[in-house]
Amino acid sequence: MVYKFRVILDAEEDVFRDIAIQETDTLEDLHNAIVNAFGFDGMEVASFYTCDDTWNQEDEIPMFDAGDVPGENRIMSDYELSDILNEENTKIIYVYDFINMWTFLVELAAIEQEEIGVVYPNLLFTHGEMPAEAMEKQFEADDDHDAYNEFEDDLDEDDLDMFGGDDSFEDYGFEENWN
Repeated sequence: MVYKFRVILDAEEDVFRDIAIQETDTLEDLHNAIVNAFGFDGMEVASFYTCDDTWNQEDEIPMFDAGDVPGENRIMSDYELSDILNEENTKIIYVYDFINMWTFLVELAAIEQEEIGVVYPNLLFTHGEMPAEAMEKQFEADDDHDAYNEFEDDLDEDDLDMFGGDDSFEDYGFEENWN
């Protein structure tokens, strides 16, 4: 089977590419197809992110395993497209170049039979010109509470004077825990 994706650049102008790729190809293959379709040089790091139906970012699937234990984290080449995407899960987010944060909304538009004689991945359609720079991202919390006052507890200097002006901690028995 062939997965047909619409890959939409998160930008003010409409910029998207339609890509057909085999369902048994990996997320790394899709990454390479996106890089080629949008004219990037492929020299920057990228990640896919699973998401819900309203594009809320969930789990990261990176290009490389940067964890403390090699092989502990799964990477793009570990996932076939059919492992992540299907008729119920049609959306995934792609970020290329973490300095510029080129962000793409990738949506599975159709699952069709493979056409004989067609080489996949296949760029089906292009719309719009790539802007010179990625759109600036606004990183905001989902909550309405003020994160800076999260630990505000109305303590003042008198409340913190529990040591009675003595700067020595020897009387509290902690020295056996220090090396």
